Formats: sequence, structure tokens, C-alpha cells
Amino acid sequence: MLPSYAGPLETTWYYSFRVICALILLFLIAPILVVIPLSFNAEPYFSFTEGMLTLNPDAFSMRWYEDIINNKQWIHSAKNSVIIAFFATIMATTLGTLAALGLSRPEMPYRGAIMGLLISPMIVPLIISGAGMYFFYSHVGLAQTMIGMVLAHAALGTPFVVITVTATLTGFDQSLIRAANNLGATPTYAFFKVTMPLIMPGMISGSLFAFITSFDEVVVALFLSGFEQRTIPRQMWAGIREQISPTILAVATILVMISIALLATLELLRRRNERLRGIV
Repeated sequence: MLPSYAGPLETTWYYSFRVICALILLFLIAPILVVIPLSFNAEPYFSFTEGMLTLNPDAFSMRWYEDIINNKQWIHSAKNSVIIAFFATIMATTLGTLAALGLSRPEMPYRGAIMGLLISPMIVPLIISGAGMYFFYSHVGLAQTMIGMVLAHAALGTPFVVITVTATLTGFDQSLIRAANNLGATPTYAFFKVTMPLIMPGMISGSLFAFITSFDEVVVALFLSGFEQRTIPRQMWAGIREQISPTILAVATILVMISIALLATLELLRRRNERLRGIV
């Protein structure tokens, strides 16, 4: 709220700042806002028709969403994306959580260097990671295989889990573990009954980031996937190059809805984590 004692300069800046923020937000989400209505275009165009601009009901259609269901390539790609993202997320969550637990221990040597190495897939350009994975996986026979795709996407998703779980472990009261041990709990029992419930929000947040990273990834898929391993982003890339169809816009809209749902889940988990830690 603008205070009652604010002068003309403060009042001008108060409203100008909000207008600037709104324009920046509009600039960032404008491409998404354009894609969604275009996915309901009744005509096979990537632009607004006269009927759409005049809000003529006949200018809108669900034909491109129906094409997703009736097209075997899209169904095949969707199944591959879900399967690869699911197993890559499980692997990334497991490896990332173990790494974060190790890095949280004060006696761990070279923690900074190891952390930098673990999050390097987030820093290195994907084109370099994709090329490196292609040459390595081709040498070991994992190129153009589902296992290779899962391993590659797990490597890309693990840094997100490491960062979120490490952030959750910041300020973790190690005396709780010692109290559990003094009461006779084994290290495994103490982990599942004491540590894991407290870091669960970070694990889930990291796993969601890992899932959406795998589900939306296209660069590594271009290097490693064959026709049988084609994912939704890979199919969209092929559709743009081979046969431009508004079906791509319908798929993009669905991916946007999935991303919004995941982001909403992340926000709920963040608030729950703050309540558990007594921040709010």
C-alpha cells in the first residue's frame, strides 16, 4: 500500500514501478499467451484468422487436439517421454539425495569442488553435453536406446535434486540424528524416520525439476534418440522441420499446462517446507 504521507515523486515511482513490472511480465509470457489460442485454430495456420479475431465460434476447433490422440507418432512419443522422464527422475532423485547428504556432512573434504562438479550439467551448454554423451554412449553401445536416454536425462536432472536437497539440509539439526541413535535406532531407521521426513519437500521439489527437465529436453534427444526413442520435444522438432502443423501448438499448450501444474506444486511444497522449518 502507498503510505498516506507519500509525495508526488514517491507516488509516481510507485505506479511506474508496477507498470514496468507488468510490461516485463507481459514480454516474458507473451509467446505462451499467443500459442494457447492458436492451438484452437480451425484452419491449418500458425496465425490468427479473421474469424478468430472477431471471436467467431466456427473459427475455433479442437481438431488439433484430436489429431494428437489419433496420430500414432504423437502417442508413441508421449509414452516415451513419460517412461524416460519417470525412470530418469527416480535415478536423479536417488543419486542427488545421496550426494546432498554426503555434502552436508561437515567432515566431507573438498565440498565446494565436488558441488561444482555435480552441478556442472546445469552450467555446461547442452550442445556440448549432448555431443559428449553421444560419443561416449556410442562407444559403449547405449546410443539410440531407452537406457541411454534415461541415463542422459538422469545426469541432467541430478543437479536440481542436489541443489534443492542441499538447501533443505541447511540448518538441519544433527542432534536429532544423535538422539535417535542414543535411543537405539540404526542409521537406516534414523534416516527413514527422522531425516527423510524433514528433507522430503526438497526431494520432491528436486524430483519435479528433474521430471520437467527430462520431459522438455530436446538437445540431448537429438543426439541420442532414434525413431523408436523419439520423445515429444523431439517429435515437435521433427514436425517443424518436416511438416508444419498446428498440432505442434496443441502439444505445446499441453506442455505449458503441465509446467504450470508442476510450478504450482513446487510453490505449495516451498510453503510447506517453510512451515516445517518454522520460518512462517
